[in-house]
Amino acid sequence: MAHPDDVDFGCAGTVAVWTRAGVEVTYLLVTAGEAGGDTRTLDSDAMAELRRAEQRKAAAAVGVDDVRFLTGYADGRVVPSLELRRDIARVIRQVRPDRVLIPSPERDWKRIPPSHPDHLATGEAAINAVYPDARNPHAHPELLRDEGLEPWTVPEVWLVHGPDCDVYVDITDVFDRKMAALACHASQIEDPDSLADALRPWLTANAEAGGLPEGRLAESFQTVDTR
Repeated sequence: MAHPDDVDFGCAGTVAVWTRAGVEVTYLLVTAGEAGGDTRTLDSDAMAELRRAEQRKAAAAVGVDDVRFLTGYADGRVVPSLELRRDIARVIRQVRPDRVLIPSPERDWKRIPPSHPDHLATGEAAINAVYPDARNPHAHPELLRDEGLEPWTVPEVWLVHGPDCDVYVDITDVFDRKMAALACHASQIEDPDSLADALRPWLTANAEAGGLPEGRLAESFQTVDTR
């Protein structure tokens, strides 16, 4: 994801479902979110330190203890560069995941906030890191030559806020854990209770679209076969 809290808005409920089932999850954040917060007194370095701490606490709330941050990428200035592709591919080769969740690289004209330019750039770089970079021994050859990181093929990618969602994860029983994770981002979220009220209609609509029973809550994703 691009910023701390992106994962918690987009898929913390799903992550909680997975970790409860014993799945190991790694978070990778491109920036430290130093440009976040409309009203603040901290400078950028202090805000970055705070937001890293908030994200680690939020991750723990849903059972994740492996939280990684890239360096050298400024909040608000992310572009899908070769360097970013390489750095994401490096982590893919280190972790060797069976599934990667990324922001959709496609802009949503009906709901602009998820289409922050950093999200779009991160999504574009991430899908290119999955295919072809992470699996190609000749892409970023220094990863294999200098770091001994063997190629890895990710079988599938899930897009957060993808244009054609086809998977709906029932998070009703872990909604409290999703909200606990979001509440950890106190520098960005002033009233978690109001946020919960705002999220319920969206999650309810997802559940209805996925054919889940009345009263359920769901997060939705578009799946991509990347084998």
